[in-house]
Amino acid sequence: MRLARDKVLSLISLATKAGRCASGEFMTEGQTKSGRASLVVVAEDASDNTKKKFRDMCKFYKVPMIVYGDKDTLGHAMGKQFRASLAILDEGFAKGILKELKSRT
Repeated sequence: MRLARDKVLSLISLATKAGRCASGEFMTEGQTKSGRASLVVVAEDASDNTKKKFRDMCKFYKVPMIVYGDKDTLGHAMGKQFRASLAILDEGFAKGILKELKSRT
């Protein structure tokens, strides 16, 4: 489990370094609504309100959404302070993360 979790976080980290990741509620929302987001990641410890907002938004804009990790872990993977939400803007990174999560179940 530990290795797989690290793989998802390292993909988020790579996407950030490649400039293919937007974080923070405002940026994530903007990228989702503009159609640039390929995947939205929301922290498990984000508020229920935040989760519902992104779940509804992602359903409307047909963007996959996952609830993963906690704010600290997501922020750390991006080399920033805690982040409750982020958008992966690259289809390849998004597919890689989803594939990694599927392989665990």
